[in-house]
Amino acid sequence: MAELTEELSHVKSEEPGVPSKDVKVHPVEPQAPASPAPAGTPTVIVDDLHIVYRVYGAASDAERGNAANALLRLVRRQGRPQMREVHAIKGVSFVAHHGDAIGVIGRNGSGKSTLLRAIAGLLPPHSGAVYTDGQPSLLGVNAALMRDLTGERNIVLGCYAMGMKPSQVKEKYSDIVDFSGIGEFVQFPMSTYSSGMGARLRFAIASAKAHDVLLIDEALATGDRDFKRKSQERIKLMRQEAGTVFLVAHNLDVIEETCNRVIWLHKGKIKMDGGPKEVLAAYNRA
Repeated sequence: MAELTEELSHVKSEEPGVPSKDVKVHPVEPQAPASPAPAGTPTVIVDDLHIVYRVYGAASDAERGNAANALLRLVRRQGRPQMREVHAIKGVSFVAHHGDAIGVIGRNGSGKSTLLRAIAGLLPPHSGAVYTDGQPSLLGVNAALMRDLTGERNIVLGCYAMGMKPSQVKEKYSDIVDFSGIGEFVQFPMSTYSSGMGARLRFAIASAKAHDVLLIDEALATGDRDFKRKSQERIKLMRQEAGTVFLVAHNLDVIEETCNRVIWLHKGKIKMDGGPKEVLAAYNRA
């Protein structure tokens, strides 16, 4: 901790960089850096969003299966590789409000992670648009953790990546370590951490700051029951203090206990959007 204090005292506070304008996401500039928006204020508007991936070298179902087709594929690869388009998100529209915790459910490949990455501004829309009030933060992206550095240094880097000042890092450091439960491993390189320890540290760093929009993709899948309980309590607190939380999780109990709204994605489209009990019951029946 002495090293950390000395290091922070020599580091100048800098504001985080402005996101690239090449991505077709349109943040709405806040009118004043005042208190958080009142509950019910729109924070995310997804308007007829379509996301299309281009996959090179992929064969269609008709092209797979026999030796002749396999030979054709080998010959084709000697020239220009094939390109296929995968329509991952198909005309999704919804409005999220300040104070919402929205669970996003669906089978593997339904577009859950793609939707979160699009809201975060990491995937440009093929058509449609995403509007956000404030800066979305995708858990594990803003916290720029490096495997070769210790947990202590990664906490510092992760907090800086989220735009925190040195004084804020000092204030939050002990809480981050305690919440993550990594203990003395904070002095070890992250390459020595288990996947669960790394996920807990990422969540602890990301949740140390109030976010306008926080997107969590399967971060609560690891960890013991005590950590999951603490994580749910932290998300509820963030809903009150910050803005909007999106949560992707295959554990439906976590969704039901944490979220006040659930969006069910199926093959890139919204199949149902409503209260947790109603949507989860329909999902379980299906």
